[in-house]
Amino acid sequence: MDIQQRDTQVRIQLTTSQSDIVLPEKIGSILVNTSMLLGTHRALNGKPVPFDFLINGVFLRGSLDDYLTQHGISSETTLNIEYVKAAIPPVHLASFEHDDWISSVDVLSSTSPARRWLNSDEQLPGHERILSASYDGLLRVWNMSSEVTATSSSAGNGGHLSSIKAAKFISPSQIASSGTDRAVRIWKYQETSDDLPTVMCPQIELYSHEASVESIAVHQPSNRLLSASADHSVCLWSTRKSDAPAAPDSCLPANSSRGAKRRKIGPAISTPQRGPLSSLRSHTAPVSSVIFAPNDPTVAYSTSWDHSLKTWDLPTSTPVDTRSTAHALLSLAALPHLNLVAAGTSARHITLIDPRASATNIIAMTLRGHTNAVVSLATNPHSTYGLASGSHDGTCRVWDVRSTKTEKEGRVGQSMYKIGRESVGGESRSSGHGVKVFGILWDPDVGIVSAGEDKRVQINRGKDISPYAQS
Repeated sequence: MDIQQRDTQVRIQLTTSQSDIVLPEKIGSILVNTSMLLGTHRALNGKPVPFDFLINGVFLRGSLDDYLTQHGISSETTLNIEYVKAAIPPVHLASFEHDDWISSVDVLSSTSPARRWLNSDEQLPGHERILSASYDGLLRVWNMSSEVTATSSSAGNGGHLSSIKAAKFISPSQIASSGTDRAVRIWKYQETSDDLPTVMCPQIELYSHEASVESIAVHQPSNRLLSASADHSVCLWSTRKSDAPAAPDSCLPANSSRGAKRRKIGPAISTPQRGPLSSLRSHTAPVSSVIFAPNDPTVAYSTSWDHSLKTWDLPTSTPVDTRSTAHALLSLAALPHLNLVAAGTSARHITLIDPRASATNIIAMTLRGHTNAVVSLATNPHSTYGLASGSHDGTCRVWDVRSTKTEKEGRVGQSMYKIGRESVGGESRSSGHGVKVFGILWDPDVGIVSAGEDKRVQINRGKDISPYAQS
């Protein structure tokens, strides 16, 4: 540490919760100049590791003197300071080009939910797969060499009839997707060990929605799927054909006969059509996003253009709580360790909401930095405090909710890093014209995967230190 000699000093006690950077010997409190900017590194595996410092759970951004003055703390006080490994700026690794806009992305890797749910210890270095959903109505699966290994069926062969808005890996052998054709589809996905082509074929078509299906969430252990629609509703489905009820006749495609339970695909192929286990109705405008509660798959959260976040009890199909905000809510991610839900807004910021019924404050924090609507969110798999966002301003941003300051309207967070679109050389466009980001996913193995209007899947990942700062 570089310390400039000044008269005012303060005593600090350094601690960390990260076992691999604990100081080799226990030291007591030390006396340092308040004018100093804390900044140091240790060598781990031959590489320098930069640190960040926190006081009372908030990153220190400035000198100790600035902190003491801002908080009215005497220099006679001993400051307990936690040090953690600093996050590394994500750099561009690769981009995969499409022929049309890309609405959604997902990843299958050794550590992704679709594989973790199977309790498999199988490692897949170099065998990760990226799933993309496009406005051309097709799903594509990519390997890390930017090669398409599988493409979904066209509309005439059981595929989506129009643009796809969302897609998820349910498991290594199943994929779910939804689109503007009002349908949710379950696909069989099978890779072969020989030279035969990878299989992606329709298994089930799910019908109930009366408008575009904007978002889906999956929970493989319970064979459940959630969908959010522009028809103001959320639906709960079974991903198993045997558990699903018949599809409502009134919701079947126009080219299906009344009462038909299968849609003909070809001379000898047909796809079973099923309905929802329940339809959840309480929103008064299009539902933009839906997720299962991370610690309880019988609970769901949904956001809507009606400015609200709703908590649902799925066994009873009942909305048990509604949190109203000042703006349309467009995207959703949970931070369970903090008992918070993050919602991207039409007003260019991210609102952190405490959904618990006992919470007295609706908004716990606001994250500012984007210059257009925030339409996609993903939690940091390496930190309980982090997330990434995708916006119509053509950028993704990386956040840590401990990087905050207090303003008149409350706690406000600032992004740690901004990721531009490589298709325009990282150029920033407030309007996002031509480079709007529609989907983002953060995978522990692959990195930050984003996609959008520039017709590219883009992968960014921090270098030199893996993983990112642990918490």
